[in-house]
Amino acid sequence: MTKVLYITAHPHDDTQSYSMAVGKAFIDTYKDVNSDHEIVHVDLYNEDIPHIDVDVFSGWGKLRSGQGFEELSAEEKAKVGRLSELCEQFISADKYIFVTPLWNFSFPPVMKAYMDSVAVAGKTFKYTEQGPIGLLTDKKALHIQARGGVYSEGPAAAMEMGHRYLDIMMQFFGVPSFEGLFVEGHNAMPDKAEEIKENAIARAKDFAQTF
Repeated sequence: MTKVLYITAHPHDDTQSYSMAVGKAFIDTYKDVNSDHEIVHVDLYNEDIPHIDVDVFSGWGKLRSGQGFEELSAEEKAKVGRLSELCEQFISADKYIFVTPLWNFSFPPVMKAYMDSVAVAGKTFKYTEQGPIGLLTDKKALHIQARGGVYSEGPAAAMEMGHRYLDIMMQFFGVPSFEGLFVEGHNAMPDKAEEIKENAIARAKDFAQTF
């Protein structure tokens, strides 16, 4: 069975967030078209996403030195164990849909913490004499992103770092297909905000038919 991770990084729901509204339109249509697929919603604002801190480094160090997991401290077990769960869930999926806003030219920090949790050597990539090689070569991914301004062209395009970061990480993991679906300009052009939103929702529904 095809497994899809619907990964959202927004504190608001689809009634308040443009990215979440477009994301909901996409995933609802996708469910209708692919009723036999397993869809897992990973709501990063309601998940335990440990930061890579002193406990994690200490726990990893103990495991690399040959100590067993049972020898880790309670804090190390909780954090290292949770990071492992997140990574295993990620690599078990066939498709990823990331939904984020553009905040301060990037995305909410919880998304970076999540990507740190799944960027694991031997799991999503491996080191070789020729450099790192991605291991997720049979996956595909989509990023749905809301941008209050227009970042698809002009000088502002160079300032957008959220989608570009995810693009780099998907390449690093070896994911062969990564696309973007953007809703932008609604803050810059408030008189056209509803039209911009509805157009993006229509595009999302169309995209979901073939993703």
